[in-house]
Amino acid sequence: MTIQQIHQLSIKMGMESDLRGKAGVQKMLGRIKKKFEKLSSQEKKEFDQEKLTNPYPDSRVLIDKPGKQIKKVLVGIDIGSAEIVLAQQLGGIDLIISHHPLGKGLADLEEVMKLQADVLNLYGVPINIAESLLKLRIEEVSRGVAPVNLYRAVDAAKLLGFGLMSCHTVCDNLVAKFLDRKIKKNKPEYVEDVLESLKEISEYQEAVKLGFGPRLFAGSPERRAGKIALTEITGGTEGSPKIYEKMAQAGIGTIVGMHLSEKHRAEAEKAHLNVVIAGHISSDSLGMNLFLDELEKKGITIIPCSGLIRVKRFKTRS
Repeated sequence: MTIQQIHQLSIKMGMESDLRGKAGVQKMLGRIKKKFEKLSSQEKKEFDQEKLTNPYPDSRVLIDKPGKQIKKVLVGIDIGSAEIVLAQQLGGIDLIISHHPLGKGLADLEEVMKLQADVLNLYGVPINIAESLLKLRIEEVSRGVAPVNLYRAVDAAKLLGFGLMSCHTVCDNLVAKFLDRKIKKNKPEYVEDVLESLKEISEYQEAVKLGFGPRLFAGSPERRAGKIALTEITGGTEGSPKIYEKMAQAGIGTIVGMHLSEKHRAEAEKAHLNVVIAGHISSDSLGMNLFLDELEKKGITIIPCSGLIRVKRFKTRS
């Protein structure tokens, strides 16, 4: 597979696992294309045309090696200059894949946050409220990313001759779909049952051993879970802390997320919500593993680094 083929596979899998449904994502892309067609010639030159076919612009090829067949890939949750030098030391690495976005992907993190409004709406939060509150948070994230040295790792990879790409929201979508199926199958009644359901998953089992397994951040394990919402799993980063009251009003009892700031936790407590934090790096590992399994099936060797808990869900032929 080439880097572009690997990228296209990640986008395809991300769309197929999107909680909004593939049709909903295609409709969104169609809207973007219509807006693009109305732009002036100058505006079209400035427009990032990756967004015409990729609904997750935080997940993209940052350095391509056209035509190069990829045999061995170094994969990490976070990729910085240290991991790129590590790739050089290891030798034989054809491509480096980061889960968290880099370069233009990090600059576009705010774009994928719009997904959160649609997911909230799926769980009963009115779309106008979800979009209104999320708009303020998106602007905050945009300002926060602005001063970051976005291309530091990209420049290092370029200097050492490596291909580089990121798979962020595409793989977070895989986590969300996986957990959605798991919870619907197990039908946990109490909050402690939600925690036990998560601990049946290999990545979270390993995280428990390593000291960062699933935890309850708000609420009580003895409470009934009520309606369980996966609103803190995909969509770039944490949404608005003001959304929790609206989620409670929509009948949500328990939120399952990757991570939660103290500000968000306090607001969730005020809204009487239970918040189960599955774990950040372990959840990221789960999403990456679901994607990496497909690469290994195609004969690509995966070298995990930078926190990636590698778990395979298929057996290689002996």
